[in-house]
Amino acid sequence: MQPDVLTSWAWVFWLALILVFLVIEVLSLSFVFLMLAVGSLGGLIAGLLGVPWYFEFVVAAVLSLLLLFFVRPPLLRLTHRGADPTRSNIPALIGTSATVVIAFDEGRGQVKLANGETWTARLADGVSAAPIEGDRLQVDAIDGATAVVSPPSAPSTSTEKSAP
Repeated sequence: MQPDVLTSWAWVFWLALILVFLVIEVLSLSFVFLMLAVGSLGGLIAGLLGVPWYFEFVVAAVLSLLLLFFVRPPLLRLTHRGADPTRSNIPALIGTSATVVIAFDEGRGQVKLANGETWTARLADGVSAAPIEGDRLQVDAIDGATAVVSPPSAPSTSTEKSAP
């Protein structure tokens, strides 16, 4: 009696699937495909132990799901543990101080931020007094390429340290 073709060549399928998952994991670095590759390895081992092919898929699926939900989260926390908590890009600009470079006319003007960049700016809603050149403001938000500014609040939320 000749063995079933699907059963006899299943190990090739599992090896190819593991290889594909590992290549995708190297490109994505998300640990999702690594968990799928290890689950597929479980299917390969089950097949080598003589388990029917349909049960190999069950082993691979269950093992992959368990790894995705129980191993991947701690692994992600472990790899991101030493990450730099410094804000960057737009979040780093929120709360910084700004100096008026071109006086505000109809709620629009230009400011020089604490990092040295000059931005077009508009006054935040509810600000009625038009700042003049040299006035200090703070960035409340970034709207596209425009800084939304207002007079600094009493407790300074800027990233600069004020002298006592």
